[in-house]
Amino acid sequence: MKDTYLSLVNGPLKQVAKTLGLPQPVELNRFGSTPASYENKPVLVLGTGPGAQGLADQLLENGLEVRRNAQTGEKLRAIIAVLDDAQSPADLSPVVLEIGAALRSLAACGRVVTISTAPDPQNQTPEQAATTQGITGFTRSVAHEMRAGATANGILLDGVDLAAPSVAAALWFLLSGKSAYVSGQFLTVSSDAGQRLSLNEFMSTGDAGPLAGRTAVVTGAARGIGAAIAENLARDGACVIGVDMPQAGQALAQVMNRIGGKSLQLDITAADAPDKITEALGGSVDILIHNAGITRDKMLANMDAAKWDSVIAVNIAAQTMINARLAEKGLFADGAQVVSLASTSGIAGNRGQTNYATSKAGVIGLTAASAEDFAARGGAINAVAPGFIETDMTAKMPTLTRQVARRLSSLQQGGQPIDVAEAIAFLSSSGARGINGQTLRVCGQNMVGA
Repeated sequence: MKDTYLSLVNGPLKQVAKTLGLPQPVELNRFGSTPASYENKPVLVLGTGPGAQGLADQLLENGLEVRRNAQTGEKLRAIIAVLDDAQSPADLSPVVLEIGAALRSLAACGRVVTISTAPDPQNQTPEQAATTQGITGFTRSVAHEMRAGATANGILLDGVDLAAPSVAAALWFLLSGKSAYVSGQFLTVSSDAGQRLSLNEFMSTGDAGPLAGRTAVVTGAARGIGAAIAENLARDGACVIGVDMPQAGQALAQVMNRIGGKSLQLDITAADAPDKITEALGGSVDILIHNAGITRDKMLANMDAAKWDSVIAVNIAAQTMINARLAEKGLFADGAQVVSLASTSGIAGNRGQTNYATSKAGVIGLTAASAEDFAARGGAINAVAPGFIETDMTAKMPTLTRQVARRLSSLQQGGQPIDVAEAIAFLSSSGARGINGQTLRVCGQNMVGA
């Protein structure tokens, strides 16, 4: 659905909004719409340890302009703070104050990225734990202070160093327009698994894309976020099999014809759904995207068994069954990656959505509990939790509720289906296999909506 207010405050009402102090969201730089003038701006790398210089060298090798010190009057594409050597809260002061001094030089839709050791209170001294946890609070707070479409996110190193392949992939994702609606979030890299991708490889499409040569199954692919996921995976080189209910057969066929994919009409809650998926594949599964989901909203006092059971069956029980059956039959390929759609409702809860929130929280639990099994096959399983995304579902919300939901995020606007699809494509790439069992919010740093 079009956000008319966003168009107006970037057009005829721009000065009026500024004068009245109204929200002034900007059009975000997304993949394919980021101007060259932005991409040519330098990246400022801050940090006192050897890791900072190593990262600066890596960025230079990938064709980025790099600064180790801010230069007066120069606009920056991004600020990267390497804090992996911080041992006490006092160690943070020099770097975070440099970030603050450089923030006014950040271009519209710029990026702040912190890289630090993951909090681990059981294996860190109290001082170290205070430091690593403190960095997460700092990053989230900076994200709330960003303006003009800029974001702040973090990469957490859990038992790995900066050379882990997924650190590079996470950095390319967070620096690019693919993460336009991700802010105040953390990507935890917990293993050296995965393929090291250059920036050019990560940003390529088609036969040169990061998913080239792999087959992806996408459930609920006929419309909305599911269609965007299918299109994005195909853009990045995957062969896509789109799955949806027979009632959505025509819409599904249109999407698959557009991307050169294959349609599969079935009910994912049926006992034979895994068998039909593997028959359509003719082999093992490289990428599986559990996107299919339904809502049957009702206050719990008015909830009946049909509304509760149908949501649980589609949104979580079907995923559990399909994953278990494919694993039992050895039909996950080596290095297979699964990404499931959760929701911010499953994290924060939502009034009138006890069934939906239960199912989406279940997705998060399933993801975390399955990580070890997927790692044993050289793969990974993760979840993406959208917030307020402009879809047919959110278009049905009351007008005032919809406007409030849009403006409450740090980016002061709703996300687009492409934003969710970009996160899923990233987590499906071979470069992201070191990220496992995690849930990434795509919500513009907000908890509103399903």
